[in-house]
Amino acid sequence: MDTSKITVRATICADAQKVWDSYTNPEHIINWNFADASWHCPHAENDMRIGGVYNARMEAKDGSFGFNFEAVYTKSK
Repeated sequence: MDTSKITVRATICADAQKVWDSYTNPEHIINWNFADASWHCPHAENDMRIGGVYNARMEAKDGSFGFNFEAVYTKSK
């Protein structure tokens, strides 16, 4: 298993709680988690506990392709 670390940074001029909720709540993830307007994210789960799973379904709107993006939260060493 690859254990490479990634760091994501963004500067957003908004209330920190609203940004966190928009980024982590599945109800909101489905509204932004796609790379192009021809795609959508019809389903997302996000259990942010150690051992919890992030799972987002991404699909082309025309049904031609889709995949699940899944990750497991782990504790840093």
